[in-house]
Amino acid sequence: MIKSDKWIIQKAKEGMIAPFAQKQVRTGISFGTSSYGYDFRISNEFKVFRGNVLDPKKTNKEDFEDLKTDILEIPSNSFVIGKTVEYFKIPENVITICFGKSTYARCGIIVNVTPFEPGWEGYATISITNSSNKPVRIYANEGIAQLLFLEADERCETSYADKKGKYQAQKRITLAKI
Repeated sequence: MIKSDKWIIQKAKEGMIAPFAQKQVRTGISFGTSSYGYDFRISNEFKVFRGNVLDPKKTNKEDFEDLKTDILEIPSNSFVIGKTVEYFKIPENVITICFGKSTYARCGIIVNVTPFEPGWEGYATISITNSSNKPVRIYANEGIAQLLFLEADERCETSYADKKGKYQAQKRITLAKI
């Protein structure tokens, strides 16, 4: 079942999201608690691919340029990797689904974040793709995507923490790992 704002607020008070905006903040591109989800923010830290070939089995960190900026212009038909402002601690009976915000979607931006598995914690690494044929700006410390929280009746048998997932407790933008 998708969880409501009351549930999200209670779980956030228990440490699920930090920093946490209890209400929708509407300065710039909105973020914070919504009726049935949480709109999270993109930080001002990015990795921009500058290499020739992307290979998820052989990610070369030298192929990425680190940028710290409040406004990032993503070239047409390209992508950047960023991280959330918020740190998440997902309960062991919860999984999330993520959707990009409509403000960016209307500009050709596609936000790709895999589900936050039960027991996962960390800053989420986010792939942000500009599918348009023109550059698009994104704004740090403003909303980038919305999480929906799905709660099960019981704890999962093996959580992400139990299996010592390779992206557990990540503090920075994390490239693909094998």
